[in-house]
Amino acid sequence: MSTPPVAFNRLKQIATDVRLNSPAVALARYTEDGVCNNAIGNAEFYDHAKTEQWNSTIISSMLKAVISESTPQGASAPSFKFACNSTIVQHLVPTSSLQKSRAGADSKGEQPHISTSTETPAATATDGKPHVGRRGMHSATGAYWDEKKDGMWTFKYDGGEGKGLDVVIMLIWVAI
Repeated sequence: MSTPPVAFNRLKQIATDVRLNSPAVALARYTEDGVCNNAIGNAEFYDHAKTEQWNSTIISSMLKAVISESTPQGASAPSFKFACNSTIVQHLVPTSSLQKSRAGADSKGEQPHISTSTETPAATATDGKPHVGRRGMHSATGAYWDEKKDGMWTFKYDGGEGKGLDVVIMLIWVAI
């Protein structure tokens, strides 16, 4: 296994919301708040219309941080090439489980309703569509490279659980 250009624990810090206290590390805001927190921000639930922007923000921020931290002082570029992937998966959990209102729901027109034991409640996902169960996901990556210099790191961001989503980041580095 190769030594990563940025330590694994530091990669995790960059991806999450760990605040940096070291004055020796002069990094931009995206590393202070974590690329996932900055991308998803105050979102309360999975919003498909925003996932492209979330992924783009995660990827570009992760790459900027890794390039910045892996470039030797005085050098113009790092001695690695990087590729980053971000996957956002929606949990199809009932909105009531997240304690959030449905996306786009207008409560003004709703009428009071008394349920009976003979009714089967229609659970809805975070987007207001019928609930069909939590989706599974499996991803695998393989590569042909120099195992002493090249490598990859995968990370699942835990901060999306309460928002009905998973975020998985993968970073690949190849020595130049």
